[in-house]
Amino acid sequence: MFDLIILLSLLLIGYGFGTYNERRHFRSIQRREEELQDILAFSTRRLPAGSSADVCLVAGNVVISIDYFKKVSAGLRNIIGGRVSAYESLLERARREAILRMKAAAREQGANAIFNVRLETSSITKGSRGQIGAVEVLAYGTGLTTR
Repeated sequence: MFDLIILLSLLLIGYGFGTYNERRHFRSIQRREEELQDILAFSTRRLPAGSSADVCLVAGNVVISIDYFKKVSAGLRNIIGGRVSAYESLLERARREAILRMKAAAREQGANAIFNVRLETSSITKGSRGQIGAVEVLAYGTGLTTR
């Protein structure tokens, strides 16, 4: 009985820390999005007509690992069916973080806009059964520095 209490306590503590860290990361993302809102990002392929500007390649990537509780939640959801909201929040954090890192790289190179923004997502497997261990998101585009 004592072992079961210890196990449940450790699971509860792990869940609490995971939730706390995810919320803290979302707050950090929101704060940095406000700081970098002056750098606009567009998915259009072509630069504005008649624009005289320097261009450069900018990119940002992030790897976010999947915690144990998200794996368990997703496993249960796969049995029942429906949206896997545990992975949705993970991917949202990864996409937003990658875009922020791309915008920060653009700012370092003096760019004030990014065109032809693209996102690439891949999973990093772990273990002999090919279980997902982490998700990588790469954001890249053409930085535009107006003269």
